[in-house]
Amino acid sequence: QLPAGRLQLTLYQYKTCPFCSKVRAFLDYHGLPYEIVEVNPIMRKEIKFSSYRKVPILLANAGSPLQLNDSSVIISAIKTYLISKRNSLEEIVSFYPPMKTVTEQGKEVFEYGNKYWLMLDEKETKRVYPVKEVRVEEMKWRKWADDWLVHLISPNVYRTPREALASFDYIVREGKFGTVEGFFAKYMGAVAMFFVSKRLKKRHHLQDNVREDLYEAVNEWVKAIGKHRLFMGGNQPNLADLAVYGVLRVMEGLEAFDDMMVHTKIQPWYQRMEEVIQKAEA
Repeated sequence: QLPAGRLQLTLYQYKTCPFCSKVRAFLDYHGLPYEIVEVNPIMRKEIKFSSYRKVPILLANAGSPLQLNDSSVIISAIKTYLISKRNSLEEIVSFYPPMKTVTEQGKEVFEYGNKYWLMLDEKETKRVYPVKEVRVEEMKWRKWADDWLVHLISPNVYRTPREALASFDYIVREGKFGTVEGFFAKYMGAVAMFFVSKRLKKRHHLQDNVREDLYEAVNEWVKAIGKHRLFMGGNQPNLADLAVYGVLRVMEGLEAFDDMMVHTKIQPWYQRMEEVIQKAEA
């Protein structure tokens, strides 16, 4: 536990973004207080101070102000800081260097080295991961949440014109939009994302019925946890649990979420996650 006021955090986010939801799940579970700045997704003037133009962005002050980018880097760096007393947060963040790469479409993007690693010494590592396989498993499933699970969200919540409209109604209601912006975002955004979801389905080689991919993915996750663990982390969630929960949570209240609960085995684990996070927040 940190002394009161030791770590001041401000999260710049879209509430309905799965990557932002991952960060909130992590911060809430660890009982870390933070301020939220909801970013207008059209103008994004709230993050005009940053050359990095995506969310989440976490501003952290642990003696000196620091900007952390990328949801997995944010989680790994803050978790390392909570465990390790040897390094400043600034030094820890330097262990996750940004690397510029070019996508197949020719777009320049930043990737971050080591982003699923906690930067711990041998003694700290043994305390957190008594068995090597535990660390490997956590990293594998954190990466899976980023590389696969998150790509199933849009094709499922924008699967039909009706679902796309319901999803954008939710996005506008929960996000930061002006009245006119919200109207156009809801109706034009719903139409646009319905067609974008079809492209995403093709890009990620999804089945005609994208629900089947979602069902298979969450059942694969439940199977990996097994029958003898409450969470992948054992009796308490680990970073993989928090990542998967954070991604799935953004569908709450939508048809895709209800279908997932009915047609897969995810519900008991999901309810346990809700309970432990609510308990931590309280």
